[in-house]
Formats: sequence, structure tokens, C-alpha cells
Amino acid sequence: MATVFYGALVTPTTGSLSTYLALPKAVLCVSHDSGIIQWIEEDVPSSLLQDVLAKHGITGEDVSLVELETGEFLIPGFIDTHTHAPQVPNIGSGQEHELLDWLAKVTFPTEAKFEDVTFARKAYTSAVRRIIDNGTTTCCYYGTLHLEGTKVLADIVHDFGQRAFVGKCNMNRHSPDYYVEPSAEESVARTRAMIAHIRSLSGSPSHALVQPVVTPRFAISCTPELLVQLGDLVAADPTLAIQTHISENAAEIVFTKSLFPPDILPTPPLHQGPKPTETTYAGVYDAYGLIRSNTILAHAVHLEDSEVKLIKERNAGISHCPTSNFNLRSGCAKVGAFLDAGIKVGLGTDVSGGFSPSILTAVQHASIASKVVALSAPEHKHTHPHAAATSIPFANRHLPIATLLYLATLGGAEVCNLEKRVGSLEVGKEFDALVVSVREDAGNPNLWGLDLDQALGRTSEVGKEELQAMLERFLFCGDDRNIRRV
Repeated sequence: MATVFYGALVTPTTGSLSTYLALPKAVLCVSHDSGIIQWIEEDVPSSLLQDVLAKHGITGEDVSLVELETGEFLIPGFIDTHTHAPQVPNIGSGQEHELLDWLAKVTFPTEAKFEDVTFARKAYTSAVRRIIDNGTTTCCYYGTLHLEGTKVLADIVHDFGQRAFVGKCNMNRHSPDYYVEPSAEESVARTRAMIAHIRSLSGSPSHALVQPVVTPRFAISCTPELLVQLGDLVAADPTLAIQTHISENAAEIVFTKSLFPPDILPTPPLHQGPKPTETTYAGVYDAYGLIRSNTILAHAVHLEDSEVKLIKERNAGISHCPTSNFNLRSGCAKVGAFLDAGIKVGLGTDVSGGFSPSILTAVQHASIASKVVALSAPEHKHTHPHAAATSIPFANRHLPIATLLYLATLGGAEVCNLEKRVGSLEVGKEFDALVVSVREDAGNPNLWGLDLDQALGRTSEVGKEELQAMLERFLFCGDDRNIRRV
């Protein structure tokens, strides 16, 4: 048994940040049992649809055929590489604060409430449902420091069928008395219990939809003793993903450097050459073995050149969170320079520093952030000193549509080390996808519908150029109403 979709299809191109496929009349077949894309035919007139099905051995009773309407298209599911599930109730609050004050006055008081498991279950059920409804098929979740509440988050994500990484925050200092872990040992013990719980949810952990992620909240909230133990934990299990914050806010960076002078840092496990004489934020994490190929570093607004080089060397990924970075007045990450350097980059909503759970909002703000960076840059400076020789230069330029699509989908998959499984619509990958509508009946007054264009005689057939225009309208004017199915 298979499900076959017939209609328009849009997908990023593997290996390219500047191109994507826009196929107006594609046929895509998904295995009903495995959810794997079995085959794709790129250009099939409606008169030949049955012939194509027959060529692949599919008869009427073997298939569930989904024919997309004019103005609808398939797209890979969005990948949110950084968000805080317990902060969803706070969306839109604390707009006047910068990062550290916002944490103290808005975030920590709300997160502390998740010690109540009943409260956690109600709040997380609503939060996860909202995130899925906005088209996010893969999400990297921070929970709170509470073990039982974060177990509930993992259970809810698993029950909804969303692909996700779920982590219990590690934070044993520089937090309010009512919201801090008592010791490094207790923090790590709870983390081990969280990992065991998540892995028990699936009979095949390596292919599980929900996976654990070690989550030191940020360096400020972790004592050196705690970071040592977390480093030992991940060193013993290379499959464990890691997520944390880095270089989000100028005051945060200054505080971090004061807490970790060079003389207290261990020699990084992978370090080559003499021990650094100055502290960098990335260097702190690296000293404890926490930057590697399955590390997700959120924000990266104020990275030093040496940190960019280090992150590339470790093949870690960056989660670009432009909405939050604007909202908390942190700054604009130089995403184009990261891409030129060959660093993996995806998008994060960073709720509730970011005031929307939608990756579409992150796409729109990523576009604006890239234009702000371009406007602020000296005209002669177009590439980063660590730019990969074969890359198209993106530094100090606005991000094109193809790159924005990549960041929202395949780029996020690469950050999560899932690019062989999801992030694009390709044969052999899992069908994490959205049916998008840019029709008037989607009910979004901010998006001019394609069917209205046709009624006015502005367009008739939907070809490649029209489909590309549909994608751009969706990315810049769409919302959850334009997502027919997840």
C-alpha cells in the first residue's frame, strides 16, 4: 500500500545553498508502512498519471491518491533547531528587557512552575500542538531543570508523532534560589535519567522520532564541575546530541569570560597546539568537550573569528534565531559569513525570546537580519576570512529565497545531523512534509491567493516561475492557515 501525491512540489537541492527544485507537476510516492519516499517523477501531465502509476506497478487498490489543487504544493517540514517549550506561555511578554534581565524577570518565574507535573502536562500539550500546527516537523526542545516535567514533554512529543530532540536543562548556579539545581551530581543524575526515559520510548533508539539531547543551559548557569561531568557523559556516548547557547548578548559574553579565566579551563580534548591564553565563549565549551559534530549552538551573534574557525573545525552547527535576537536587542548574527565558512546553519524560533513559534516568522526575520548586516558592512568587505574556497559568497549580502528555504529545512536537518533522513523531498528519505496552500480559501488576508490571480487573468497555468512566486508569497506572507496538512 502506498500514498501518492500528484501536484506541485518544492524542495531544497542537496549540496546547494542557492538553488532549489520547483516542480509544477510532480508525482511522489510514499510507502504506507515505512513512511519512506519510494520514487518521484518530476514532470507528469495529468493525461499520463495513470501510465506512471502503472509503470511503478501501482493499481487502484494499492494506492491512496492525493491530487493537490491549483495553488497547493508539497514542501519539506520545517525544522526548528532551538526553542524553549516551557516558555510558550510567555510569548509576547517582557519585550522591554535584554537577555539577562528578561531571564530573571520573565523566564525563570514561569519555568519554575513546571515542577508541577499537572501544570506541565497541560502547558506542554498546548505548546507542542501549536508548534506542529505551524509546520514544524522536527524540533529541538529545551525543557526546564525538572526531571519529571521534562519527561512529560518527551511523552507528549512522542504521542503527537513529532520528530524531536528533548533536553532537561542543566543549571546549578547563577539562577534564583527557587530555580536552581542543588549540585553538579544531582544535575547529571537527572540528565542520565532523562536520557534513559527518552530511549525507552522507542524499541529502536537509533531511529526513534524523539531523541535525548544534553542541555547545559549556558556556560553562566553551569559550574566548571558540572561541565566536567557533562563532558565525561557525552565522551562516553558519541551518539548524544548537545545543545546550548553561545554569544547571544554582549553582557552575557563578558560575564562568561569572567567566570572562566584561562587558568581554570582544562586543555580541550581535541585541542592542537598550546593552551589558549585568552578565554572565548566557544573555547569554554570546547575545553569541556562539548563542541562536536552533533552540537547545536544557538544565536552566535557576536562570535570572534577564532570561534568561527573552531566551530567549523568541530563541524558543530549554529541555530540562527533572528526574531529573538531582534526582540531582546542582542544583534544580528552574520549568517552569510557562517555559510561562506562552510558551517552548518539552521533556524530557531527561540520562544519566548522570539515572539512566534513559527519558522515562517524566523524566515522573514532572517531575511531582514541579513539585509541589516549588509547595510552595516563596509562596501569592500564581502567574504569572511575563513570562507570555504568553493562557496558562493553570502557574507554581507541579503539571503536569497533558495537560502532561506534551505535554512528552514535542509540546513536545520544538517545542524541536527538528520540530513540523510529529512530536510528535503528525495527518494529514500522519510516523508516529513507539509501541504501548503496559497489559495484564497486558506483564509489568510495577508496573502494574495493564486486563484484570485487566475480570476483576474494575471496567470493561467502554473509553471515553474509561478510556483517559485507561490513559494515566496508563502515564506513572506504565510502563516499556519496556509498549511493544509502536516
